[in-house]
Amino acid sequence: MASRGMYVTGTDGTDFSHRQQIASHYQTSVLNKTRLKYTIFFHYLLFFVMLAKLSADILDRLDIFILEIEELLIPKPLLWEYIWCFSLLVSFLGLSSIRKNNISTMKKYVYGIVAFGYMPILYAVIYYFHDFWTYITLDPDEDIEDKEITMWQGYPYALLWYIFIVLALQVHTFSLYFSNNLIQCWRLRAAIKKQ
Repeated sequence: MASRGMYVTGTDGTDFSHRQQIASHYQTSVLNKTRLKYTIFFHYLLFFVMLAKLSADILDRLDIFILEIEELLIPKPLLWEYIWCFSLLVSFLGLSSIRKNNISTMKKYVYGIVAFGYMPILYAVIYYFHDFWTYITLDPDEDIEDKEITMWQGYPYALLWYIFIVLALQVHTFSLYFSNNLIQCWRLRAAIKKQ
């Protein structure tokens, strides 16, 4: 409280050295929790892109005919696309472990992202590599149709998948990085509590 230019002792800002400070592992935990939530949000966005791609096949399996979707002539999906969709279910483990600060659930999330996120994406990298490489090394004077590159709506199919792959790899890599940081913070907190 200030009164005519005079300060009450301890309120002029010099008492900060006596205040408690938040431990660094708590700050790191909060920061990485927020960042992991953002990466999971971007994972959901990628899932909806994949769901849009799979919609024609899903509707065919349900015997639902929508002319506008059928006219798009979306290529039939491969197994890796459905396997990758399971990585969305794994994200719920990550969100659950964030709420409870649970190391074992976060480890399950990490293993799930590797199994259902990375592995299908790495398969897609290998599967579409030939068409992708053929397209990017194509001379501007050559005709694309001579090279037998799969096209969709006038774009090389492999190039479209590689755009998705790069985005998915970034999301999964950041997810694993933030998850690993959280596991380390939570282990440090547990070790401090035991002392």
